Amino acid sequence: MHTHQKFGTAPVFFTAISTILGAILFLRFGFAVGTIGFWGVILIILLGHVVTIPTALALSEIATNKRVEGGGEYYIISRSFGLNIGATIGLVLYLSQAVSVAFYVIAFTEAFSFLFDFLKEKFDILLPRQVISIPVMFLLAYMIIKKGANMGVKALYVIVGILAFSLLMFFLGSTDYASESSFSLANAEFRNMGSFFVIFAIVFPAFTGMTAGVGLSGDLKNPGKSIPLGTIGATLLGMVIYFFIAYKLAASASPADLAGNQMIMVDIAVWGFLVVPLGLAASTISSALGSVMVAPRTLQALATDQSFPSAKINDWLSRSRVKDGEPVNASIVTCIIAFFFVLLGDVNVVAQIISMFFMVTYGSICLISFLNHFGSSPSYRPSFRSKWIFSLVGFVASIWIMFQISVLYTILSLAVLVLMYIYINYLHKSRKGLESIFANSIFQLNRWLQVYIQREKVTRTEKEWRPSAICISKNSFKYDNAFRLLNWLSYRFGFGTYLHFIKDYYSRSTSEQANQELEKILKNIEIENSVYVDTIVSPSNTSAIVQAIQLPGIAGMENNMLIFDFDKDEPDELDVIIDNYRVVNAGNFDICVLAVSRKPVFYKNGIHVWLKTFDELNANLMILMSFIILGHPDWKKSNIKIHYLCREEEAESVKSWLDELIMGGRMPIYKQNIEIVVRGENKLVKDIISDYSSEAGLSIIGFIPEDVKQNGREVFEGYDRLGNVLFVNACSAKIID
Repeated sequence: MHTHQKFGTAPVFFTAISTILGAILFLRFGFAVGTIGFWGVILIILLGHVVTIPTALALSEIATNKRVEGGGEYYIISRSFGLNIGATIGLVLYLSQAVSVAFYVIAFTEAFSFLFDFLKEKFDILLPRQVISIPVMFLLAYMIIKKGANMGVKALYVIVGILAFSLLMFFLGSTDYASESSFSLANAEFRNMGSFFVIFAIVFPAFTGMTAGVGLSGDLKNPGKSIPLGTIGATLLGMVIYFFIAYKLAASASPADLAGNQMIMVDIAVWGFLVVPLGLAASTISSALGSVMVAPRTLQALATDQSFPSAKINDWLSRSRVKDGEPVNASIVTCIIAFFFVLLGDVNVVAQIISMFFMVTYGSICLISFLNHFGSSPSYRPSFRSKWIFSLVGFVASIWIMFQISVLYTILSLAVLVLMYIYINYLHKSRKGLESIFANSIFQLNRWLQVYIQREKVTRTEKEWRPSAICISKNSFKYDNAFRLLNWLSYRFGFGTYLHFIKDYYSRSTSEQANQELEKILKNIEIENSVYVDTIVSPSNTSAIVQAIQLPGIAGMENNMLIFDFDKDEPDELDVIIDNYRVVNAGNFDICVLAVSRKPVFYKNGIHVWLKTFDELNANLMILMSFIILGHPDWKKSNIKIHYLCREEEAESVKSWLDELIMGGRMPIYKQNIEIVVRGENKLVKDIISDYSSEAGLSIIGFIPEDVKQNGREVFEGYDRLGNVLFVNACSAKIID
């Protein structure tokens, strides 16, 4: 990007004010006053500035926080939302600016309406508007490509002077209607308010020029000073001028004349036949000049950020002329696009879509400001400060007005943006960005929610159970079975924290190791992840477990479940689990032990839940967990099979108990999915389970602390024929409603 920054505040102000007081002022404002009345237009001005003033304030604030480099609005959006979203909005912003050049050139030809009317009446010659618009476009292109923005700014001063003179003559003018009319603020009226948003759509582009000067950011000596002064000054002055113009029009001509004569200002102004066409010509050509200076700089900034698929295109568009730093190549492309629409001659439909894109840009800028306020980042220290409420109002108003103007064009515009983002994200998968602007806001919101939940726990009398689980594993790079289990539990109904355990003393080197291994784990995750992942460094398994069970839950609720894992092929890991079982049990945690199998997971064969007579506390937890797991997409074509293992003399009472649960709706499962398995005298429980569930996707089996105390690791061994086995021990009974 070039470094020939040379402009002060004046170019920002004059570029903005000349675009604000543009073609709409001369060609459509009288029509608006005539159609919906003085107060209707005042309402349009106020509503329009509900968007533009917050945007001007937000721009000024962001510009004084850090240096705004080349690209203006694009630079602000891309450095806040990330390069991919920035490129998406930046491309449509650029197209809006480029097509605006053509729009203003076509509007410029209306200054010569008298000439076209004269030729038609006197000589019956009907000339197309292009006989003027094409030569003007050529002249504009030559001036901006050959002479650059420096020449454009000099011309801008002359043009703004002409515009100011024509408006002065307009305010000094008078009409016979004005001398006879009794019009005053007291008797001014609203008319045809059913057409309000139709008129709003026509008039709103008159207020959209306030960001035009921001596009010169890369050419400014001090953007942090020039952008706030120039932008806010132009916006407020433009609003005041529009108020007076609306009053002058309403007091000087009848509603019929205002609505029927687009050049009504000619009849009102002193020397109107001369100064109004001159003012129209000045305003439209200055707007075109402002757009043709700003658009190439947006395009150049996009190319500098490698937004286009070809490296050669990016390199060519990002080049600047050595002698003055002008983006000549980007200017050539801009002028070609403008020429195309000038030849087309009618950009009404395109202009309406472009208005949508401008609204998206304004809404984005206001949203950035709001998120920065809400996030309260220490690095956000603008010397000019707006209020967060203004930014929020500006964002909401932008979206609401878009839908009010046209639901079709709004949906079309947003659809184009989404498709463009998908494509750009595909081209640049490695570029992230959303986190940077949303992270601080999420932190603040999360803090508020955590404090609120903690405070409200005192008043809660009922607890609805859901898993908030911690899994501590040193096997993260060996297998992912434990991580998948936690992900299944966390996908929809629960919350999970996966802790990769590094057995060592905490030091600078182990801290760096932990960060590296965390980054590696996150990079290796190939599944849709709903789990919070972290590392824990501790000198022993016991100390790691004690640290982990005291961690606050990621969702604000207390952690209530601990998951251990061990490899069936290396059962010695069970000793660690058994040695620390009592520690975990002391904290009233539900304890799960996952026996990891190297067999593939046969999802379609379902989840088998095995209930036994001593599973009084475990039963509901096991059933609830199976339903929670089944909610994950991995298990979408699967089902749950409950086996109740009992002796023959217990079968009848067990069946009655299960039927009662099903009929009462307390057990969310179909009767045909429950099977009572009678245990024979000489048949081992583990053999029965293995016979029934050898092909199950997951087997869930209950266990109790007393059994672990007496039999140790034998409780979890002997299931080699099964796939993954989840052993479950509930610290308390869970209610199935």
